[in-house]
Amino acid sequence: MFPKLVPVPSNAFVPERDVDKSPILECINLGITFGGLKAVEDFDLTIGRTEIAGLIGPNGAGKTTVFNLLTKVYEPTKGTILLDGVDTHSMNTMQVNRAGIARTFQNIRLFGNLSVEDNVKVAMDQTMRYSMWSGILRLPGYWREEKIAHERALELLSIFHMEDMAGVKAASLPYGAQRRLEIVRALATNPSLLLLDEPAAGMNPAETSELMENIRKIRDTFQIAILLIEHDMNLVMNICEGLCVLNFGRIIAKGTPEEIQANPAVIEAYLGRQKEA
Repeated sequence: MFPKLVPVPSNAFVPERDVDKSPILECINLGITFGGLKAVEDFDLTIGRTEIAGLIGPNGAGKTTVFNLLTKVYEPTKGTILLDGVDTHSMNTMQVNRAGIARTFQNIRLFGNLSVEDNVKVAMDQTMRYSMWSGILRLPGYWREEKIAHERALELLSIFHMEDMAGVKAASLPYGAQRRLEIVRALATNPSLLLLDEPAAGMNPAETSELMENIRKIRDTFQIAILLIEHDMNLVMNICEGLCVLNFGRIIAKGTPEEIQANPAVIEAYLGRQKEA
């Protein structure tokens, strides 16, 4: 049973449990133009601090472009992005990540020649507290931080029961395990908002079911918000609390899964206008 969505002062809706907290993300009139083409236009979205939200729409609707705007891969042409109340307009991709947004990609981007554990530890660089010389000379401070990072990596890998794979090369993992590792690596940056770009792509039904359970587990364990792009409607309708539907770069509907499933504009976007008899 999904929690009730309730209004907040910005005329948006968040889960009832988040209504007494400021939203983790607010997008206001967000847009980007490429050579005269409006790829995303007037995009407004508010996400509660522990909400699992979905961004859906047909292929080419602009969903990944929105993710690229949120992470500053693209600079918005107009509009505002507030992350935990802070305007990100002057931030670059690294600064946005350190401010609290982590993401996975539609096409997996792991360091294939590194071990599973090292892929996770790479994302912890901002929390490592030893100097360059301590690392070069292998001083006690280096080993102390390495021990902390090792334990943290195994703890995160245990979410997906992957701790026994810590020493395996990432490139040798099965496809589904690589997908899971990418999520673990994103979590290693300690985000407050996790963006998942088609996390179930290439997974079989059993893996997708396990993924749904683990997304809820991540939200509950870390008390973070999650925004996902996904074409698997079974996953979306069973896990997302609020949904935003894009078509040709514009929002055509927002609401609960039940409201979205019954929305005529959404049905038309996915299935096309039905011809009259």
